[in-house]
Amino acid sequence: QVQLVESGGGLVQAGASLRLSCAASGNTFVINTMGWYRQAPGKQRELVVAISKSGRTNYADSVKGRFTISRDNAKNTVTLQMNSLKPEDTAVYYCNSNSYVGTDYWGQGTQVTVSS
Repeated sequence: QVQLVESGGGLVQAGASLRLSCAASGNTFVINTMGWYRQAPGKQRELVVAISKSGRTNYADSVKGRFTISRDNAKNTVTLQMNSLKPEDTAVYYCNSNSYVGTDYWGQGTQVTVSS
């Protein structure tokens, strides 16, 4: 099993920045990709960005140029720097890790609210 603990999030005004962090523990050797998803009220959970163990990234078009993911494989952590936040970025953000056999693990979620 892998446990994911998120930190960060909060309420900010449009144009501000926030940073989310996620730390993995447990059987971290099974982790391949890590990343962030988000779910807004009434919408499906969607990928924000994922990063492989080698550092390859996959960003959603809506966040390209504004969000940056980084990963520390030695510490099993992933950080999401969110700049130029927009009201449409408001959602619950979930840390995700995917194992080499395709198992998904999820954090508890952290609320990000961007006011206009």
